[in-house]
Amino acid sequence: MNTRRPVWTLTMSCLAMSLDIAACGGGNRTPQTQVPASPPGAPTIDVVRVVQLPVNVTLSMPGELDPYQTVAIYPKVTAFVKTIRVDRGSRVRAGDLIAMLEAPEVLAQRAEAQSKVQGADAQLSAARSKAESDAGTYEKLKAAAATPGAVAGNDVVVAQKSVEADQSQVAAAQQNVEVARQALKSIADMEGYLRVTAPFDGVVTERNVHPGALVGPNSGQAAAMPMVRLVQDDRLRLVVPVPEAYIAGVLTGTAMSFTVPAYPGQTFSGTVARIAHAVDVKTRTMAIELEVANTDGRLAPGTFCQVRWPVRRPGPSLLVPNGSVASTTDRMFVVRIRNGRTEWIDVKTGLASGPLVEVFGDLRPGDTIAARGTDEIRPGTEVRVKEVKPAASVRQASK
Repeated sequence: MNTRRPVWTLTMSCLAMSLDIAACGGGNRTPQTQVPASPPGAPTIDVVRVVQLPVNVTLSMPGELDPYQTVAIYPKVTAFVKTIRVDRGSRVRAGDLIAMLEAPEVLAQRAEAQSKVQGADAQLSAARSKAESDAGTYEKLKAAAATPGAVAGNDVVVAQKSVEADQSQVAAAQQNVEVARQALKSIADMEGYLRVTAPFDGVVTERNVHPGALVGPNSGQAAAMPMVRLVQDDRLRLVVPVPEAYIAGVLTGTAMSFTVPAYPGQTFSGTVARIAHAVDVKTRTMAIELEVANTDGRLAPGTFCQVRWPVRRPGPSLLVPNGSVASTTDRMFVVRIRNGRTEWIDVKTGLASGPLVEVFGDLRPGDTIAARGTDEIRPGTEVRVKEVKPAASVRQASK
C-alpha cells in the first residue's frame, strides 16, 4: 500500500532548503559597507563640532574719569592770607587772582635791597669820576714828557698805573651794582608771590585756608595741605586699565562709548588718545586713556564709568559651546571622541561670544566633542555618539 507524505511536511522541507540557500549566499549579491556598530551597552552622548570663527566681541570694562589737568596750589613764601577770592566750585580763568597774601618782612627786604642798589650806583659813580680824573692827569703828564726834562719819567709810570687801578675799581663797582639789582629783582619776585593766580582755566574743587591763616612752605602741619586745588574739567581723561589679554589691536583714534551712574540710559563717547605701551606687573593691566570732551560740564572728574571695549583677534579662533568645557580642581578640558572612544583634551578659555567660548588647546576645526563636558565621562570610554544641532545663535555666528 502506497503511503503519501503529508503536504505540510513537503512545504516545511522546501522552506528549510530556501533558508539554507540564502544562508550560503546564493546568487551574485554585492555586499554593502556598514558603519561598525558600537559595543552593546555603550552609552550614547550628545556631541558637537569644534568651529573656527573670527572673534569680534565687545566687553564692558571699568574706567575712571580724571581731569585733564589738576594742580594743588601752595604758597611760595611764608605769609598771612589777606584775602581769598574763590571757594569750592568757583570757576576761574588763567591769570585770575585767587588769593592775596601779606608779608611785612618782604617789604622791608625790598627797601633794603633798593638801598643797596643806590649805594652800589654811588660807588660806581665815584669810581668812574676818579678814573676819568686820573686818566686826564696821565694824558697831561704823557704830553709833557715829550719835552725833555719837563716831567720825570717815574711820574708818568705812576699815573699810568693809577689809571689801570681805577679801571679795575670801575669794573668791580659795576659788578656790585649788578649783584644789588639781582637781589632787588629776587625780592620783587618774592613780593609777586604774594599774589596767587590761576595757572589755567578750571574749577576750584578744594579750599583749605581762610583770611588771617599763616601759610607757607614751613608753616607746620598746614604745609601738607594746599591752599586750593584747581582742576581743568572741560577736557577729561578716561583711564581704562585693560587686561593684557585684550590689548591687542587697540589703536589711537578709536572711538568708544561709555556710561556713568549719574545718567542712567545715556551714552557718552571718547577717543583713544594715549596708550601706556607697558603692562603693570602688579595688576597685569595696561593703562589706556580716552580723551573726553566735557564742554557742558555734565561729567564730573572722579566718576566711575563702564566702557564698551571692542576686542578683535588678528585671526580666527576655535570656539565650542560653553557647556562643553569641564573643569576640575587641577585642570580644564573638553571631552573629544575619536574612533568611538573618549579622551580629555586640556584647554584654556578666552573670550565668550554668545553661547560659544574661545578655547586654546590641542584641537582642530571639526573635532567631535561632548556637548556637555563632565569628569563623569572617563578617558578611554567606548560611547555611542549623537550629533546635536547647534542653537540658532550659534548657527548665526558661523555664517
